[in-house]
Amino acid sequence: MKRTSLMLPETLKARAEKRARQEGVSLGALIRRALEERLDAVLPAEEEDPFFADSTVWSGAVEDDLSRRHDDYLYDGADHDGVGRR
Repeated sequence: MKRTSLMLPETLKARAEKRARQEGVSLGALIRRALEERLDAVLPAEEEDPFFADSTVWSGAVEDDLSRRHDDYLYDGADHDGVGRR
């Protein structure tokens, strides 16, 4: 495990400490479990996503700005009318 520091609002920290005491676990264990549950629920692994599993659709790494610049990647920088953007 890697040690990590994070900033929490006082009220959130107090609520988390109370919940950890109620459950009989450490604050760190409560935070790790909550973070893992949230990430599993919201961000499915790439290998579980049918889009990424289909190598005909996609192969390789995903660019950081893919959602913002998808037209640039799909159409080599051209707008829908074929005129390039600057």
